Amino acid sequence: MTAGRQTPTFQVIPGEKGLAAADPRAQLRELYGRYGASVYGRCSYVLRDRTKAEDAMQDVFAKALTHYASFRAESSPLTWLIKIATHHCLNILRAERASWHKRFEREAKAKESTDPGPQVFEMRELVSRMLSLVDQETQAVAIHYHVDEMTLEEVAALLGRSVPTVRKRLQEFAAVCGKEFSA
Repeated sequence: MTAGRQTPTFQVIPGEKGLAAADPRAQLRELYGRYGASVYGRCSYVLRDRTKAEDAMQDVFAKALTHYASFRAESSPLTWLIKIATHHCLNILRAERASWHKRFEREAKAKESTDPGPQVFEMRELVSRMLSLVDQETQAVAIHYHVDEMTLEEVAALLGRSVPTVRKRLQEFAAVCGKEFSA
């Protein structure tokens, strides 16, 4: 027998699902040592960014620790970890492509670069006054369309109304605002 590192063994408790629950952290350390490079490689391949891949790899092993008991040993631990890594990285890419993500970044940069001053309060008061002149459904349509930057179709689907109804509500809101500004 050599004095080197022992090969890790992953035991399945007879009659139970999952890896042996004696010390999941120790088992996970062994998994990390054995498969960390493969998980990193998958994350790096999917994300195409070294820093994001490193963060994703840490998240994958955190998820593996959280869901450790659900490992059924129907496949190898590597297959299980690669599946977690793939799904996690695809979710990261999906979140980055989401329209709200870009809008949030734009708004955060705008907040950092400008000092709103007292005009913000005046503008809020004006918007509140304009919204108070219309019914709740028209308020919801106006906010989703103008503030949330949703399309007519998205607003209609969200509120359970037709696109022509949403368009009519926006026209009503514009007419009320036009009357108030011209008065």
